[in-house]
Amino acid sequence: MTPETVVITDVGPRDGLQNQPKILTLEQRLALVQAIADAGVPQIEVGSFVSPKAVPAMAGTDQVFASLEKAQFATPTIALIPNMKGYELARAAGAKTVTMVLYASDGMAQKNASMSMAQADEITLEILRLAKQDGIEVIATIAVAFACPFDGPTAASTVEKGVARFMKAGADQVVLADTIGAADPQQVRALTATLVEKHGAGRLGCHFHDTRAMGLANVYAAVESGIRRFDSSIAGLGGCPFAPGASGNVATDDIAMMLQQMGFATGIDLNKLMQASDLAQALTGTAPGGRSKPWLQGYLTKQAS
Repeated sequence: MTPETVVITDVGPRDGLQNQPKILTLEQRLALVQAIADAGVPQIEVGSFVSPKAVPAMAGTDQVFASLEKAQFATPTIALIPNMKGYELARAAGAKTVTMVLYASDGMAQKNASMSMAQADEITLEILRLAKQDGIEVIATIAVAFACPFDGPTAASTVEKGVARFMKAGADQVVLADTIGAADPQQVRALTATLVEKHGAGRLGCHFHDTRAMGLANVYAAVESGIRRFDSSIAGLGGCPFAPGASGNVATDDIAMMLQQMGFATGIDLNKLMQASDLAQALTGTAPGGRSKPWLQGYLTKQAS
């Protein structure tokens, strides 16, 4: 029997680097992207088109795209955009897929984008219309889908309405983001099961942070509900500069190992993934590495001997 596939998008070169004290050079960012691709990760979020004053680590993302195009980089890439200007910059840079951030709370919308939830929704709908004409895929990511650092717990009904709206509008994917890592597996299972029942799993995804050490458990809960698309970050890098308390994303190291051990196909070479994780740690000096990394490295070494 052919194993079922789970698609992992590594967001380390964007979400992972945006909040690090050390700003990487263009060459270092490209090296990290290449190492992740060499490991077989099927999609990579390589940067964002945001104000360099707000997020200095993402300055030069247009150069990242230009360099990857020049190198005939084969792995599908994604750019995060905050608004229409970001979309225009991404389009000019040749991005084929963009992630637009939506909000499940007004507090987060104001802090992160200086707009209301409703305004962010309307901008995303307009971007969706343009993207259809431009042949660009749009991922609508709903931030603080479980809890907000400013407004508290997020009502499931708010998220359900947002998902329904953007599914109907034609978003290529809708991703639930646990931006501050506040979700628990029971919450995740309940919400994702409801959404899969209503919309199917094909266009749904999840994005978890490991702030409260429940990131991997939340991935498992979503898998049990039928979700087959997940964001993760090499070596557990991550954290939002506009979300107090948001620590690293669930590590690609951990999620790839767990899913493969459960019998899912990810297309990822764990040996090469460890090399990418080592590089992320060496470049940043802060990447924690996946929780499984010490064991996994020893196991892979024994298997190779």
